[in-house]
Amino acid sequence: MQRHKARAAVLSAIFMGLGQIYNRQFIKGLIFIAVEAAALFYFITNLGRAFWGITTLGESPSRLEKVKGIAKMVPGDHSIVIMIESLITLLFLVLFLIVWYMNIRDAHKIGAERETGRPSNTFKQSVRYILDYKFAQSFLLLPGIGILFFTIMPIIFMIMLAFTNYAAPDHIPPARLVDWVGFETFRNLLVLKSWSHTFYGVLTWTIIWAVLSTVTTYFGGMLVALLINQKGVRFKGMWRMILIIPYAVPQMISLLLMRNLFNGQFGPINQYLGYFGLGGLPWLTDPFWAKVTVIIVNMWVGIPVSMLLIMGVLTTIPRDMYEAAEVDGATNYQKFRIVTLPMILFSTAPTLIMQFAGNINNFNAIYLLTAGNPVNGNYQYAGSTDLLVTWLYKLTLDQNKNNMASAIGIILFIIVAGFSLYNYRRTKSFQEEDMIQ
Repeated sequence: MQRHKARAAVLSAIFMGLGQIYNRQFIKGLIFIAVEAAALFYFITNLGRAFWGITTLGESPSRLEKVKGIAKMVPGDHSIVIMIESLITLLFLVLFLIVWYMNIRDAHKIGAERETGRPSNTFKQSVRYILDYKFAQSFLLLPGIGILFFTIMPIIFMIMLAFTNYAAPDHIPPARLVDWVGFETFRNLLVLKSWSHTFYGVLTWTIIWAVLSTVTTYFGGMLVALLINQKGVRFKGMWRMILIIPYAVPQMISLLLMRNLFNGQFGPINQYLGYFGLGGLPWLTDPFWAKVTVIIVNMWVGIPVSMLLIMGVLTTIPRDMYEAAEVDGATNYQKFRIVTLPMILFSTAPTLIMQFAGNINNFNAIYLLTAGNPVNGNYQYAGSTDLLVTWLYKLTLDQNKNNMASAIGIILFIIVAGFSLYNYRRTKSFQEEDMIQ
């Protein structure tokens, strides 16, 4: 009588569903048996090849052979296809092990209830229990599986690529196989002069760009919001509407339009400068001016966003705080420094961190405006305005340096995730989240 839970757990460990049948939950047990039978059928066919594939990445490349005097292509192993197939099989194995563990735990739990004299739930009662108490968890399984295969799996695949030599011209399957190389790609990127010079140069510009673009758009938006919010300003609605237009226009259209406006040969801006007797500037063709241009254009499309955000925050600041400051004789500047600025920073600090992280990966602003140009002869496949994310894109799609691009992606992820987590935890918004109710 006291061994139900142990017996049920052991039976379910031997074969899924046996423990449930032992607990007299026959339909549930048959479902588990069907799941394990399907899993066994799949894994007997694929699991061995998955372990072989993930270990070797293939052993025989495609090659030409003469058959009766005619050269024919003999298909071989495709390392990347093998890697993806192996990864999918191993993820299914992980899912199966989780279901297997849940099956044992369920059998043990029901067996324990039987030992206390409680009868086992029928299948109908189990379904009713799930609908009443586990509805949310059950329906979250579907998006959870989707995230596993469409988000987590590509990330794992990218990480794995960084530890291979998958790059043109010597290791592009199916003609050439790909091999595991450990940390060699990272070593080349960080130490080998031909790559490290480009990496540190692009990384430096990426950080400068992220800082300047975040600061200019955030404080520019704050300035505009404060100006519109002043008591003496008339037609505030009109000003809001005018200043929001750059945000209302799709960013892609704004950036492509700006690229034409700043064109050094036929762009209107240089023509206007010429009307005033000023010489034109190489906005997009000189490394320095190209960087200045992308920051200015980013301000154009980014300030309205910060303005809207901060205008919303300004409406939430209690008026009695300003009245108390006025009673104490505070000037307008002191009211801004003591009341307005802390309240704005408190409410928008998480957004500010997100903007910084987003600007590190701001692919559109750079690629649509300059495509990373002008060309820098000292860089490997990167231009003077390339960020790490646009350089990564070029390495992948233009140059087939997939392992190097993956290594850059991992470093980029570490930088963004580390910065965001560290600063989120230090903001007052998180430390004193109950300050504003």
